[in-house]
Amino acid sequence: MKTLPVFAVSPLMFFGGFALLCNLSGNTTDCKSTSTAAPPSFSKDVAPIILKNCATCHHPGEVAPFSLLTYADVSKHAKQIAAVTSARTMPPWKAESHGEFNNERRLSDNEIALIGEWANSGTPMGDPKSLPETPKFNAGWKLGKPDRVLGLGEPFKVDPDGRDIYRCFVIPANVDAEQYIQAMEVHPGNKAIVHHVIAYVDTSGAARKLDEADAGPGYSTSGGGPGFVPAGFIGGWAPGNEPRFLPDGVGNLIPKGSDIVLEVHYHKNGKPESDQTQVGVYFNKTPVHKRIRSLMVINPFLRIPAGAENHPVTANAPIFKDITVLDCTPHMHLVGHDMRVDVTLPDNTKKQLVNVPNWDFNWQTSYQYKNPLKIPSGSKVSLLAHYNNSTSNPHNPNSVPKVITWGEQTTDEMCIAFIAYTVDEEDLIEGKSAGNARIPSSKR
Repeated sequence: MKTLPVFAVSPLMFFGGFALLCNLSGNTTDCKSTSTAAPPSFSKDVAPIILKNCATCHHPGEVAPFSLLTYADVSKHAKQIAAVTSARTMPPWKAESHGEFNNERRLSDNEIALIGEWANSGTPMGDPKSLPETPKFNAGWKLGKPDRVLGLGEPFKVDPDGRDIYRCFVIPANVDAEQYIQAMEVHPGNKAIVHHVIAYVDTSGAARKLDEADAGPGYSTSGGGPGFVPAGFIGGWAPGNEPRFLPDGVGNLIPKGSDIVLEVHYHKNGKPESDQTQVGVYFNKTPVHKRIRSLMVINPFLRIPAGAENHPVTANAPIFKDITVLDCTPHMHLVGHDMRVDVTLPDNTKKQLVNVPNWDFNWQTSYQYKNPLKIPSGSKVSLLAHYNNSTSNPHNPNSVPKVITWGEQTTDEMCIAFIAYTVDEEDLIEGKSAGNARIPSSKR
């Protein structure tokens, strides 16, 4: 038997049913005093939900295919919105969460039922005076005008067919002294082919040598990745990942004379295309007390059997310093099904960092905590992911399943949780630096 979605009972449904019972009973005395509740309106009920949870992506110039800023926009797509919110495919918020993350895009059961009721009752506008203020979005750069724009010197051409391309582009940071950035915003030059972007820092000159040895803009590496040991990681972009400022007093170090290396993943779409991605950087305007650092909880030795519907993969990393975690970013590919990241404290109690029960390769998000998490030395971060490499997975890239291992291609797999953190003992203003010490990643 097919399971139908369960909705909250609306006032309209309740009072309509009550009126019918009155008519059937023949007792019209009380029924005359019963009024049918008005259906929800756009201005008072639906607009606040849409503008808060959908407009970030659904406005002109953004990744969504149509705008949802006005009554005309929303009413035209009312049935579609009701369907995708009922199925919980939209808004695209994949984590199981209960208010602990910033910018959560989650609708309650009542909100979903209200949208469905509004769509089914003729999409009434309501009183225009009740409309909430339309949010203002910066044209171009979401975080405002950057302090510096870095980008590809010339367009990179992508053939219509063949394997995915991971291309690294070396861009001088042009800083004459040690500097910290508080935010980075990626502008994909061609969203039709750019799947994601990762930005690294190189202080060794190795990336320049790789670039010089490879014809054309940028360079590729045989094993994937940037091809050198990065001095830092300053952020990235994937659909669904919004740029943000680090907290005041926290910055990402850009050493003097360093290069920014953009690793861009291109997914070919059957047409000749070109790309000229840009990155905007925003320098810290107040003194920096702590550096932001990145921990990868990773298992590159995964091997997912053909036909496996729920194949588990684990990884873990020990914590050797008292740290504060700002966000967590899970990463898998097409046969990934779910991922949970936990921390086990020294007293053996567990805390959940993030749980994504229904992974979607096309919506990869950095889940930023409203209240950063304190994790003491002696703790252990653990990751448990499951993969569906069977024909029951509609996203499986192979119609006849085959063994899948680690690799850079979309049709390969990965298992990583990126964790952004600061070291508690560090205070750069007071001369207390944690240096280049990193928490080593471990795998199992």
